[in-house]
Amino acid sequence: MRIVMKFGGTSVADIGRIRNAARFVKREVDDGKSVVVVVSAMAGETNRLVALVKDAGPPAPALDARDIEYDAVVSSGEQVTSGLLALVLQNMGYRARSWQGWQIPLETDDAHGKARILRIQSPPLVEAIDGGEIAVVAGFQGVAGARITTLGRGGSDTTAVAMAAAIGAETCDIYTDVDGVYTTDPRIHKAARRIDRISFEEMLEMASVGAKVLQTRSVELAMAHKVRLRVLSSFDPPDQPGHGTLICDEDEIVEKKIVSGITLQRDEANVNVLSVPDEPGKAAAIFSLLGAANINVDMIVQSPSRSAGSANLSFTVPELELDRAVALLTAAKDQIGFSAMQSDKNIVKVSVIGVGMKSHAGVAATMFKTLGDKGINIRNISTSEIKISVLIESEYAELAIRALHQAYGLDRPPAGAP
Repeated sequence: MRIVMKFGGTSVADIGRIRNAARFVKREVDDGKSVVVVVSAMAGETNRLVALVKDAGPPAPALDARDIEYDAVVSSGEQVTSGLLALVLQNMGYRARSWQGWQIPLETDDAHGKARILRIQSPPLVEAIDGGEIAVVAGFQGVAGARITTLGRGGSDTTAVAMAAAIGAETCDIYTDVDGVYTTDPRIHKAARRIDRISFEEMLEMASVGAKVLQTRSVELAMAHKVRLRVLSSFDPPDQPGHGTLICDEDEIVEKKIVSGITLQRDEANVNVLSVPDEPGKAAAIFSLLGAANINVDMIVQSPSRSAGSANLSFTVPELELDRAVALLTAAKDQIGFSAMQSDKNIVKVSVIGVGMKSHAGVAATMFKTLGDKGINIRNISTSEIKISVLIESEYAELAIRALHQAYGLDRPPAGAP
């Protein structure tokens, strides 16, 4: 059996944690499995390397190689970790070797800093692990032509899932500092419970609206290739691992809950564009402008304006992109023809997620009534087949999470649980 094990930055934060990760690997190898290990950089190392790149300053305009050299620098964190873990495993008496992205090779496009994986040439690596060698792969990185590329923040999760798909792994185990996916953030609500199984679809929605356990791209890739994921804690004893959370196809989940989880996303900002001419193409002009600047837009709501023949448009953007979005729209005010614009960073997005919503009525009514009973005003609403998101003032964030968690029965242990 082939498996992929991925260890995040907190799990390899220092040589002691790397030795601990090696003990988890040892357990799987001793159980007769062929193992690929994917590692992140040590906790904080990528931030340190990014800061060094910024301190170095921009390149000469004629060369314009900043993104290429950015990738060369920031990818070194994973190279260090993979080499150290391979050395620790060798010292424990196991055959182990580090693999960098270019050695596999893990081929990507040339979008430096946010590259996407095109293909993985895995036969040499498969031959190595099936021959009893442990492959320790540097996550987050690949190669385009003769240059190193990086996959963007959280890219080691994507590397792990892509490797699992490429080698036909039974599972892809993601080791982190939490012991699974929870019904909500346990730091906000102590009654949060670990979820035994959750569907790819639910996990993708949770990752996209605030759950930080897995990177969104990795879940998309797992869903596309049917790679079963397990989220486990590297802080459990290696000889007594926890059960974690299995992320799998919906068909593997016998009892589907109406709502599986409540998420909170704090890094959102709201933009209101007032009195936009109610004419074909005006909304397109606004969102094309923002799209061309790579500013993601969410939770779009159009409402009537007090001015005849016009409408108000409200939407959210990432908080870090607010100033840029406002500047772009202000510059295009005369062209678009709106009268004024308002923005607000004092908002959060709260979402309820569950595959059971597909076949149960009243989920939205429960959400709105619960928030209304607590005196929480809803600013915007967006929905998908298994998700309802609302925009509320940030001061009510934790109250909303606790109230909704209780309203949907998530405070109660599942049937049969101890």
